[in-house]
Amino acid sequence: MEQSATLDIETLKITQEQFILASQSLHLQRPGCDAVYPVGLYGWRKRCLYFFLLLLLVTMIVNVALTVWIIKVMNFSVDGMGNLQLKQDGIRLEGISEFLLPLYVNEIQSRRDSLLVLGSEKNVTLNARNDQGQLTGQLTVGPEAVEAQCQRLEVRSKDGSQLLFTANEEEVIMTTQKFTVTGLEGAVFGHSVETPLIQARASEDLKLESPTRTLTMEAPRGVEVSAAKGPLKVSGRKDLQLESTEGEILLDAKTIQLGSLPLGVYTESPSQASQEQAVFEVCVCPSGKIYLSPAETSSTCQAMSNICLWS
Repeated sequence: MEQSATLDIETLKITQEQFILASQSLHLQRPGCDAVYPVGLYGWRKRCLYFFLLLLLVTMIVNVALTVWIIKVMNFSVDGMGNLQLKQDGIRLEGISEFLLPLYVNEIQSRRDSLLVLGSEKNVTLNARNDQGQLTGQLTVGPEAVEAQCQRLEVRSKDGSQLLFTANEEEVIMTTQKFTVTGLEGAVFGHSVETPLIQARASEDLKLESPTRTLTMEAPRGVEVSAAKGPLKVSGRKDLQLESTEGEILLDAKTIQLGSLPLGVYTESPSQASQEQAVFEVCVCPSGKIYLSPAETSSTCQAMSNICLWS
């Protein structure tokens, strides 16, 4: 038994020695391996990466919150933004809108139940240009005046069929049935006026006056001056001339009075003037001066012709 145990121990030793030798031989036959490095981020690099990821997440959340706030404040919708609505036929604005830069449109139209108001702190200017960009018309509404710059200015009726007012560089035409001036001083014209009728209101007087020049009324077929329900007064500071080159001057009235005419007295003694003379005759000097002479059985104009020498 002892001998067999000794053999087993020796056999085990031999086997261990063979294993060690075999292991050494295998170890010697293995090729050399490179150095092994750890893979990943460690230390401060890892902390910086987490910090940047957190900062990016916070920025995304802030951007989303701002976007939602802008959409809510500006009232964005499928049809448009706030008071601005996009339609198939154009753009529709509700309420008051302010434009900081020029606006180019083909047509501006208000709603049927509201007015179109254009407001500005200085003035409102509407420009019209041609294909080359040149200014062809301009309308300026300012705090002091309304100015229109164009080749021809037209004012039409409500339906656009009748032309009421036209103005260009050569003339101004008004085609209305009545042109009324309600000012206390009336209307002042620096040059000639062409019109078929000048008429005052029923309760007011009509006055034609030229303070420093001559008042001339001309017409190819005659001038008619009439006062249907009141007196007609023609006065002048100097001479009043009635002239007819081819016709006659007709004074047709129930009574014709020529006031402030010189009065001639025809008696045997000029110093003894008759104070009871009631009938006179009208005499005319060659110069055109008119004077009165007492009426007798025959004309006394010749006897009082010395009045013509005073003129």
